[in-house]
Amino acid sequence: MPPIFIIGYMASGKTTFGRALARALGKDFIDLDFYIEQRFRKTIREIFATEGEEGFRKKERAMLMEAGEFEDSVISCGGGTPCFFDNMDYINSRGISVLLDTSPECIVRRLAANNSRRPLMAGKSEEEIAKTVTEGLEARRPHYDKARIRFPGDLLESQCQIDSSVEEFKKILQSQI
Repeated sequence: MPPIFIIGYMASGKTTFGRALARALGKDFIDLDFYIEQRFRKTIREIFATEGEEGFRKKERAMLMEAGEFEDSVISCGGGTPCFFDNMDYINSRGISVLLDTSPECIVRRLAANNSRRPLMAGKSEEEIAKTVTEGLEARRPHYDKARIRFPGDLLESQCQIDSSVEEFKKILQSQI
C-alpha cells in the first residue's frame, strides 16, 4: 500500500490521528518533524535559527521525499510542508493525501491550552492566536485543498473519539483503494 500523508494546520490533530491510524492499519508511523530532528540531530527551532526558513524547508523537502519512499506508512507532515516547492504534487503522486480539516475554533482552543509548546504561539493571547490561525489557514488553503481526501479533525479529543474517527476513516480509505 502506498504511504498515507496526513496534512493540515498546526494543532489540527495530525500526529494524534496519524499515530492511531497507523496502529489500526498495522503500518509504520512517521512524524515528519520528529524524523527531521532525528536525522539532523537538531530541533526544528535550532534548524530555523541557524539556517532560516529556506534552509529548513530544503531539509523538510528532502526528508519528505525520503520518508515518502517507505511503503505501508502513515506520515504526519508539518503544517507548512504542503505549501513549499512542489511538495503537494509529490505527496499526491506518491501516496494518499488526507487533509485533517479542523475548524479554526478547535485549532485556537487546542493552541491556547498548550501554546508554550508551539514557538509561533508562545506568549500570544487567545485573540492573537485566533488571528494567526485565521490568516495562516487562509494562506495555506490553496495547498491544503489539493488533498485527495478531506477528513474532519475536530473530534480527536478523547480516545473514544479518536477510535471512532479512525474506524470512519478506514471505511473511506477502502473506497479509495
